[in-house]
Amino acid sequence: MPVLTFSAYFAVYVYLIMLTIQWIIAAVSKAKQPNAVPGKIDNSLSHDSFVFRSHRTFMNTLENSPLFLATVFLGFFLNLNSSAFALCIWVYVIARIIHMLLYYMIATEKNPSPRSYFFLIAAMANIVMLILIGLRLI
Repeated sequence: MPVLTFSAYFAVYVYLIMLTIQWIIAAVSKAKQPNAVPGKIDNSLSHDSFVFRSHRTFMNTLENSPLFLATVFLGFFLNLNSSAFALCIWVYVIARIIHMLLYYMIATEKNPSPRSYFFLIAAMANIVMLILIGLRLI
């Protein structure tokens, strides 16, 4: 397997590990709450609550995963082995990890929050990957 391909695959693996960690953190932090109801989060919670932030971090990643994974897999199916494509995957994954860490650490209602910039970096990396796929299809 070429190094570039391995790097891209490994980035997706890191992303899936990050998603699993977010799921565990969200589930455990919520389950530790008194009177926790499975499948429901207290509507009165906001950014000052780690339970809220961990839940929103996981939900935000889930909301963004279909586009990211579909883009990456389409690139893989098209055998898009460019360094730019692999770099975009890594930029996306690293930006999402930083987004996650900032969401866990910073309790703010401010918009944009520091995590918003890393959300945008990840979104831009995904758009660049879509452009690269489009150029490959032409």
